[in-house]
Amino acid sequence: MAQHLLSLADFSGAELAALIDRALVLKRESRDGVRHRDLEGRTVALIFEKPSTRTRVSFEAAMYGLGGQVIYLSSRDTQLARNEPLKDMARVMDRYVDGLVVRTFGQEIVDELARYSGVPVINALTDLHHPCQVLSDLMTVIEHKGPLDKLKVAWVGDGNNMANSWIQAAARLGFALNLACPEGYEPVPGILREARAQADRPINLVHDPLEAVAEADVVNTDVWASMGQEDEQIHRLQVFRPYQINDRLLAAADPNAVVLHCLPAHRDEEISEKVLEGPQSVVWDQSENKMHMHKAVLAAFIGPKA
Repeated sequence: MAQHLLSLADFSGAELAALIDRALVLKRESRDGVRHRDLEGRTVALIFEKPSTRTRVSFEAAMYGLGGQVIYLSSRDTQLARNEPLKDMARVMDRYVDGLVVRTFGQEIVDELARYSGVPVINALTDLHHPCQVLSDLMTVIEHKGPLDKLKVAWVGDGNNMANSWIQAAARLGFALNLACPEGYEPVPGILREARAQADRPINLVHDPLEAVAEADVVNTDVWASMGQEDEQIHRLQVFRPYQINDRLLAAADPNAVVLHCLPAHRDEEISEKVLEGPQSVVWDQSENKMHMHKAVLAAFIGPKA
């Protein structure tokens, strides 16, 4: 397995499945009262240029739950805002900690940190990819719907970092994926092209959300304006309005379909209040599973002291 977790495309389907299986075991054991000490004596630095509630707390809870320690660094606490070369930062930080969990803007930042770091770099979000979130989402799907290779997943909304990582996951894990995005808001063409060339089942991009969700087992969405796109908020509300996950749209999916949203949700924008709080919503399990998946990722990439 690769030393760093930068995007899902860097791993085989078997490697991704093993991470998900491990997270499922860790969750079950935690509920049975098992204390995990895999990372006792290890320290991870969380370097967050983009703030987050769920990602920060779930990574911290995961690391503490494995017996390790956490140092949290916001943008004001690092040299990223002061133009220190990333290669310098990477080579200093790997003398202090056993891993770097980075939540930032450009993918090039995590890529360069990984190039020079002697310890694992884990992508906790960039504008291009969100691999840990999608792994925890897939864990949730398996809990509620069973094996992935029989399923049809629909992504409705912005072709953002989440959509890019769902595309890569579909290519590696063999589920069918339909994406419905407004014209001009599609996923990265190269990511879609590469995934289609590797996929066993269709990865379709359409503009009609009803077409995308038809008979889907999983219906998935995200906010219409991500962090850093606040100035586009009003325009995006107009463009994306037909892409709201509501009763009418959900009626086109399989009657037993589950609904995902990685949160935070703008209720009655990308998803209706009724659907978010309804019986098909599994977003609270999805949110909890971030912690269990982050445990699996940290344990796999950092590992115990020799």
